[in-house]
Amino acid sequence: MFLGDAAASPVAEALADVPSPPPFELRLSGGGRFGSVSWAGVDGDVAQLHELREGIRDALTLAGFPSDSRPFQPHLTVSYTPDPALRNALAAYEGAPWPVTGFTLLESTEGRYNRLASWLL
Repeated sequence: MFLGDAAASPVAEALADVPSPPPFELRLSGGGRFGSVSWAGVDGDVAQLHELREGIRDALTLAGFPSDSRPFQPHLTVSYTPDPALRNALAAYEGAPWPVTGFTLLESTEGRYNRLASWLL
């Protein structure tokens, strides 16, 4: 979730008590586009991912942070440049599963991501 210029401490405090599912597995599968953005889809234990996302959203909403009302579309952004060949390759892609064992609060500064806090599932 994108929180804009929110201060990290109140966000971390809100996330500290998020109920979470047990560890689960995800994998990249298929792909598509949002406008010119190409993305890889997410498959696997998506119900647990949705449960975790709802717990995070609820905790942030209770702490007074704005909530995004758009439907949750789990994905991995691959490119911001339109590329039909890339989208065709992603359409049939089926990646290996990986374990999801936690979640992380990141700060984005000038295109770099900094880990601020992490929580285990």
